[in-house]
Amino acid sequence: MKSLIAIALITVTTPTLAQTAPVPAPSPAPTVAPAATAKFTLDTPIETLVADPAAKAVLTTDFGGDITANPNYEQFKGMSLNQVQPYAPDKMPAALMTKIAADLAAIK
Repeated sequence: MKSLIAIALITVTTPTLAQTAPVPAPSPAPTVAPAATAKFTLDTPIETLVADPAAKAVLTTDFGGDITANPNYEQFKGMSLNQVQPYAPDKMPAALMTKIAADLAAIK
């Protein structure tokens, strides 16, 4: 019982350890402009890509034909190439997706 009272007294009478070092000021926001992002990516909706002549030309060249001529275009036009790829992995292999991504990123 004495040890319990001693612990209680020590806890009550011992000051809490205070932080001795000053808190550093938050870092200022970087003044460097963020890196330019690509205008189009594999996550851009397909209908947005085909609405831009340069992006549509990339798709036409890389796919070897007009993507809007696909009979299912209305069903997938709101999806991105990344969203469509799992449904057509034979038509959209990783190497082709990488090429399309690079070609789209080159559009300014």
